[in-house]
Amino acid sequence: MHIACKKCGTTTSIESNFEARYFGCPYCRSLFEIKEELSLVKEFEHKPLNPILDIGRKGIINGKEYEIVSMFVKKFHAIHYWREYTLKSKDDHYLYLSESEGHWILLEEIPDKFNVSRKYKRLTYNEVSYDLYENTHCRVESAYGFFDEEIPQTEIQIIEYIKPPYIVSIEKLEKEQKAYFGRHFSKREIKKAFGNPELPGKFGVGSVQPFLFNFYNVAIIFCCTAILILLTQLFMNNSRGETEVFSKTFSFTEYNNKDFVSESFILEGASAPLTVLIHSEVDNSWANAQVTLVNENTNEEESASQDIEYYHGYTDGENWSEGDRSEEFNICGVGQGKYHLVITPQKQPDDTLNDRITVKAVWKSPSMWNFFISILVMGIVLGIIYFANKSFETTRWSSSDFSPFN
Repeated sequence: MHIACKKCGTTTSIESNFEARYFGCPYCRSLFEIKEELSLVKEFEHKPLNPILDIGRKGIINGKEYEIVSMFVKKFHAIHYWREYTLKSKDDHYLYLSESEGHWILLEEIPDKFNVSRKYKRLTYNEVSYDLYENTHCRVESAYGFFDEEIPQTEIQIIEYIKPPYIVSIEKLEKEQKAYFGRHFSKREIKKAFGNPELPGKFGVGSVQPFLFNFYNVAIIFCCTAILILLTQLFMNNSRGETEVFSKTFSFTEYNNKDFVSESFILEGASAPLTVLIHSEVDNSWANAQVTLVNENTNEEESASQDIEYYHGYTDGENWSEGDRSEEFNICGVGQGKYHLVITPQKQPDDTLNDRITVKAVWKSPSMWNFFISILVMGIVLGIIYFANKSFETTRWSSSDFSPFN
């Protein structure tokens, strides 16, 4: 179908065949009635928006080829405009693309009739409840392409119920009602369907634009993850308890500043801290033990040094003391494997009274610390998602008279 505009001479073409009654020129915005020849109906005075997707452009949606045969520009609330494209397939199936402020919705007409008014804040379609988002009137400001019906000259009532990313949209013109079911159509889908056209940027939040995350799905996933972590830890550590892997009392006469290499020991199970306890009868002196844990499977070493100091006296009529004869420290995250210890005892050179130091190593039972850390991190992430989602929804509903946040 080819029509040359009677006013500007520009030809507009589509491949679809149907009985077109009206033609709107996309270039000079003149509307004609198609009879034996074009008869001018009106020239649209207001020129708010040009087509983004050209009349005659083809795209693949849901595996089927559609052609854009017409486009309306509609206005509501005096300042808001949106584009509404009519898409037709070769088997006469129609889809409708709505674009407003860079947000797209793909709609399809449905046969259902609804009893709607401002008092009905909810609508049920296919057993799903939708919330009233818009109940207003709009006018057609421009019409481009080929139309098989008369262009509405009076106001159209628009009633929209949403449950993002889905929408039920109802148009009422006098006594006639048409209903459409639609969903958010992303810019990526538009580009893929129509060959990467240049699209306008997004402004604000679309009426059915989905949030990046579904809060309830994320919450369910996190809960399941937490349960799995808990069950895994309980299962792996059910038979685990504290295991003493080394204990020896060293004589400084024999081992002062000399390395002692322990026998090998095998650890099996989940990672846990290796606690090293040191005791020496220091008296106004100090002692020290350097402990190195050697992984015989990987040759990795982890070393720590611990001082023992105990001092006491009598000053200004008062007894005082500081330090302790026993100390302990942890080598964290020791996993299963084959290990040995290298221990180097030391004492204060002029201490002739103390000749013993005891070193004990205990592999602790695994703690629930990692589980609680995981719960804390997931809780923080879930909290961030919750408040981000609430802000997102508040922005979505800010332009609606029926916002649940008011």
